Amino acid sequence: MKILDRSALRNAQTVDYIDSSAGAGNKVLRNTYMLLSMTLLFSALTAAASVAFALPGPGIIITLVGYFGLLFLTTKFRNSGLGLLFVFALTGFMGLTIGPVISRYLGMPGGSTIVMGAMGLTGLIFLGLSAYVLVSKRDFSFMGGFLMIGMLVAFVASLGAIFFQIPALSLTISAVMVLLMSGMILFETSNIIRGGETNYIMATVSLYITIFNLFMSLLQLLGFINEE
Repeated sequence: MKILDRSALRNAQTVDYIDSSAGAGNKVLRNTYMLLSMTLLFSALTAAASVAFALPGPGIIITLVGYFGLLFLTTKFRNSGLGLLFVFALTGFMGLTIGPVISRYLGMPGGSTIVMGAMGLTGLIFLGLSAYVLVSKRDFSFMGGFLMIGMLVAFVASLGAIFFQIPALSLTISAVMVLLMSGMILFETSNIIRGGETNYIMATVSLYITIFNLFMSLLQLLGFINEE
């Protein structure tokens, strides 16, 4: 009887732990989606301001320094109120950097269709894949290693495409990035739900960067298709 009681107690504790983890994951997910929606809106506003005032692109060096610097500060202060400030600073800065890119596409024939199409596809992919993870409850943690290697290779290749001006390589990278970012949405959403990411500030940053890269990749692909 004592053995049965101990077994039942362990089972009950396991169930309580799973329920507690699921509840914590859902709370982080709610906070993440709330903050993500605000940062996306703020980023859109800074991008719109950049377009409206025809601000020049900051250049690759300033972009990388600003991005990694603000990302470092966000990570460092992720457990304090300053973390929220740096999240908005980071996403606002990224909005400013994308403004000149959007302006260039808007200046093309059918440019507004390209930009709106990229925005629409980005939203559909994010919402569709996120909903799939939430409904299916599948664990996509197995994709982590593959995605990290893919991102590293794509990042190095993209720098090469920028410095050596290779359009075909840039287009290939954009297509690969769409697949990688789709995988990242599955991985990151699953990670939040299952308690792998417990800080909603860092979860927001991860999803924002994923959405940003997805939009940029789709924008380049649609721009290329429009030119054909």
